[in-house]
Amino acid sequence: MQYNFDEIIIRKESNSYKWDSNPAPDILPLWVADMDFKTAPAIVEALARRVQHAVFGYAKVPDAYYKAVISWFKRRHNFTVEQDWILYTTGVVPAISAIILAMTTPGDKVLVQEPVYNCFFSSIRNNQCQAVSNDLIYKDVKYTIDFDDLERKAADPQVTLMLLCNPHNPAGRAWTKDELLRIGEICFRHDVLVVSDEIHCDLVYPGRTHIPFASLGQQFLENSVTCIAPSKSFNLAGLQVANIFAFDPEYRKRIDKAININEVCDINPFAVEGLIAAYTNPDSERWLDELKVYLLENYRLVEAFLAQNLPQFPLLPLEATYLVWINTAVLNKSSEELIQFMLESEHVWLNEGIVYGQAGEGFIRLNIACPRAVLQEGLGRIKKAFDKLIAAN
Repeated sequence: MQYNFDEIIIRKESNSYKWDSNPAPDILPLWVADMDFKTAPAIVEALARRVQHAVFGYAKVPDAYYKAVISWFKRRHNFTVEQDWILYTTGVVPAISAIILAMTTPGDKVLVQEPVYNCFFSSIRNNQCQAVSNDLIYKDVKYTIDFDDLERKAADPQVTLMLLCNPHNPAGRAWTKDELLRIGEICFRHDVLVVSDEIHCDLVYPGRTHIPFASLGQQFLENSVTCIAPSKSFNLAGLQVANIFAFDPEYRKRIDKAININEVCDINPFAVEGLIAAYTNPDSERWLDELKVYLLENYRLVEAFLAQNLPQFPLLPLEATYLVWINTAVLNKSSEELIQFMLESEHVWLNEGIVYGQAGEGFIRLNIACPRAVLQEGLGRIKKAFDKLIAAN
């Protein structure tokens, strides 16, 4: 490999939310969804050049920014986006919150598919709406969509919007064309707007393809809004930049107003330079391609480790993201109790499944976007904790 993903970067005392939220010196955090790798060198170089300018005033977003986004999605995802459709903001969560504010009325119901990204719930709640879950079906260590239930819930006139996680966090699914088509057919039949969170779109593994929801036809383009960002792909969450694709000019007008109401309408100069370098520099693209190879090898390491040492804990297939979903139901402990025990007993920190909705109970989420030696250490600690719990049972 050209890039060294085995390099261990000390993130303690760097004001890292992931690493510094617990002050204990020996905590191993495998929870928050950012990576422990240096970003692509081309991005670092672009940011360093901007630092050397030494004036950090308000940023104007140039045409080069929009061209970078457009070229990336055409090249990587065969999705043609026009500049007029793009609204920038500080992150996908602020984007989702603004879209809900713009496109719903307090008291409306918003469809989600539990277990699902936890910030969906706060964005819905903060806009005085109610989350309604079309729970994913868990069977044979895989998730599928309950389309009959989706039809019933979408038919409720109070349901006006659906938050689609595509690819899905934490289930690791890269939804197929047929699945996305059925979601669209149901939602459009009942006048439900689809808001597709595609922040993990670049992290899809061999055998699967990311399909932008809005790319599936004119009706899909007209009746959806898409949220994207380079943050997961290139480890740029701290730069705080994301984009919204909205084809419908009336939707754009309303969303733009909501972005301003929520005061997330400006991005910083480093966000501009980082995004352009990520989406236009060939070295950044090579870095991403190597990253995906490394992440898949990390997943296979986890898969082999659990199969050999902890076979009673099924591991979900990873089609996309760097977030591994593990079934811990055999322990008969709540996911909160389990995470707390692992933290106290072996000082390893994962995410409890319950934060992703009631359908997440009995699962935990493991972030594998770290050097392999760190992941191996984490797996060893997880085994020690699980062995103690199994013995106690």
